[in-house]
Amino acid sequence: MTTPVFRQATPADVDRCYEIEMTSYEGDEAATREKIATRIHRYPEGFLCMELEGNVIGFINAGCAWEVVMSDEAFKELVGHDPDAPNAVIMSVVVHPDFQGKGYSSLLMREFVSRLKAMNKKTIHLMCKDRHVDLYAHFGYRYIKPSASDHGGMAWHEMMMTL
Repeated sequence: MTTPVFRQATPADVDRCYEIEMTSYEGDEAATREKIATRIHRYPEGFLCMELEGNVIGFINAGCAWEVVMSDEAFKELVGHDPDAPNAVIMSVVVHPDFQGKGYSSLLMREFVSRLKAMNKKTIHLMCKDRHVDLYAHFGYRYIKPSASDHGGMAWHEMMMTL
């Protein structure tokens, strides 16, 4: 496996991240190009890109909150985000399909968690579909509950990691 490079997203990454998001997520669950641009602009420290040979192949983005409400759709545009808040809320974890199944998502998640620990965050929250619950449990997240969110017309589960 080629060793990836990790870096904070910049405005120049919007189109590539949007392309990966659209290729990797089903139906309406993908973030719009505008949401991705907003996340990079408002909280680049929470938007981690993974590159291979100069090309972005995956990313994780998050915002921070004092009170986590996973079904809050406005938060996906970082409405209510506070960079000083102790709780990170992941909005996208994505590796381009051409690079899936090769261990890159594990490297991406480990780097993201390490960076949040260095920023003194206390918890990381996320929502996932049934088929990803075991994957996130493997990364160290614990199951919280079925989510009230019907984002993209799908069923979701809330998970959390204590740092």
